[in-house]
Amino acid sequence: MVEHFPLMVPGARPAGQAAEICSPFDGAPIGTVACVDRDGVEQALATAHALFSDRDRWLSPAERIAILRRAAALMQERREELACGAAHEGGKPLVDSLVEVDRAIDSVTLSAECLRFQAGREIPMSRNAASMGRLAVTQYEPIGVVLAYSAFNHPLNMAVHQVAPAVAAGCPIVIKPAAAAPLSCLRLVRIFREAGLPEEWCQSLLIVDRELTQAAVSDRRIGFFSFIGGDKVGWMLRNQLAPGTRCSLEHGGAAPVVVAADADLDAALPLLAKGGFYHAGQVCVSVQRVFAQRTIAAALAERLAEAAAALKVGDPLSPETQVGPLIRHREVQRVDEWVQEAAGRGAKVLCGGRAISASCFAPTVLLDPPLDARVMAQEVFGPVVCISPFDGLDEAVGRANAVPYAFQAAVFTRDLDSALRCCRRLNASAVMVNDHTAFRVDWMPFAGLKESGMGVSGIEYTMEDMQIRKLIVIRSKEL
Repeated sequence: MVEHFPLMVPGARPAGQAAEICSPFDGAPIGTVACVDRDGVEQALATAHALFSDRDRWLSPAERIAILRRAAALMQERREELACGAAHEGGKPLVDSLVEVDRAIDSVTLSAECLRFQAGREIPMSRNAASMGRLAVTQYEPIGVVLAYSAFNHPLNMAVHQVAPAVAAGCPIVIKPAAAAPLSCLRLVRIFREAGLPEEWCQSLLIVDRELTQAAVSDRRIGFFSFIGGDKVGWMLRNQLAPGTRCSLEHGGAAPVVVAADADLDAALPLLAKGGFYHAGQVCVSVQRVFAQRTIAAALAERLAEAAAALKVGDPLSPETQVGPLIRHREVQRVDEWVQEAAGRGAKVLCGGRAISASCFAPTVLLDPPLDARVMAQEVFGPVVCISPFDGLDEAVGRANAVPYAFQAAVFTRDLDSALRCCRRLNASAVMVNDHTAFRVDWMPFAGLKESGMGVSGIEYTMEDMQIRKLIVIRSKEL
């Protein structure tokens, strides 16, 4: 059944024809969403700004905690429904979408717990003549209206990472989900409203006009802009922000893995396969570039190719599917172009290397592609893993660092000194030792460096970004 999602901006009218949302796997219609024009965006921002400006209407921490807990409980009740919805619109296999929903529930619960134990601090006074007779403390306040642009690849959990911290921080939020997969975000907003959040505190809108999407971020009423998506768009939007608007940008990368000759390959291979082909490689820290010591590179590549070839590719709603479709047909064509370019320049295609259908690309392992080929120099965002031989450890690190991205990296070795040398020298915000680059739990810091983004994601860190620390200094003769 095709579900219609009405406009989630109080007082606004839908503009034009509703957007039709289709399954990326077979193109079947799965939903329609009311869209907004410039008037709708104005209504949403005006509502959010008026709410924030009236401090008597702010929700207390106790109210916010209760809403977050009720929302988490409702999500738990609808776990299977939310997972099926996310798999249907985003293409991530059902088994992985269930994990996404569990993470999303945990993230909402974590937001409540972070708020429950959040506290300011006392700033030392009476330490010199100028500070005598004073008490100084800090307390947290919301930064203002949050405008969030979300991503398609984790359509529920990415929205949770923007909405739940905003609710916990006390910020009104206006969220624009990805046009290709907006339904999970809209279901989330609906759940928060059912949990007791007044609808003005969380509005969701779908903008199909790219010029309007760009113009909206420049509004001076926005206190914080949260963006999850491609680097070119994110950096362009950052340049449109009004003076004083803070932001966080979460882009992608070309995650490197260093595999030393002494690595436990039996343990490493399933991790590399999972990290490389999970969600068809459509993950910002997906395993993409594996630098393996020359003595083991060919064997590692052959074994990884065997594992990749055995993966079941197909309908994301099937419990047996391990790799689903790419989000759009043109992405399949792009990945194919990149792979054929690498093959034409000498890379050995050990498995895959072709489109299975208009929506699915076979899990692919390439051995020794040129370092300047697009599959090595840019984010492939598809089910492609490259194996590149190296001789010395520093050579591997140098190659890993030779891209304009820096996010999460990994090293596989049994030698502590080799692991620590890589940890210190790899350009990355996080280095996983004997684990894949896509490891993440939602309470850890998660940050892109260089062209991979700015700011730190993770529930606690996002909450802090969405707040200010207000200093209160009390002067009294009794102090």
